[in-house]
Amino acid sequence: MSELLLARLDPTKRVLKRAQYEAFEFSLFDGDVLVRNASHADPENHEYNVRIVNGVPEACDCPADEKYAGPCKHRVAVAIRRPVLDAVEEMQMVADGGVVTNEQPETGVENDATPDDCDCEMLDDDFPCWACVDSGRRELPN
Repeated sequence: MSELLLARLDPTKRVLKRAQYEAFEFSLFDGDVLVRNASHADPENHEYNVRIVNGVPEACDCPADEKYAGPCKHRVAVAIRRPVLDAVEEMQMVADGGVVTNEQPETGVENDATPDDCDCEMLDDDFPCWACVDSGRRELPN
């Protein structure tokens, strides 16, 4: 989905690179995502609300999203982080009266089985690698 979403957004290479390497922090807020740029010297003055519609970062209240054609780095940063979009989708479903269960979908992988491409030993103990999150072995911390 991320590749299709990126194709739909069609960011410039510069925006895509910045969305990947800048230290963004994400908070769910009323079914949207508040994106803070912790790379900035004054991060509290660099927070922007990214509106999510049907799983797509549609708009951002930053100056760049309004001024330039194409998506801003905040919208792209949300788009390339599937766990953030999944959390927004779950929050929006609950807000609309849907029911959410804590059951993990069947992945065909035992929870104790370590994926072949596990990189957890290279990360902080509280943060799992993507292979373990994707396989359902570990969850992202809150």
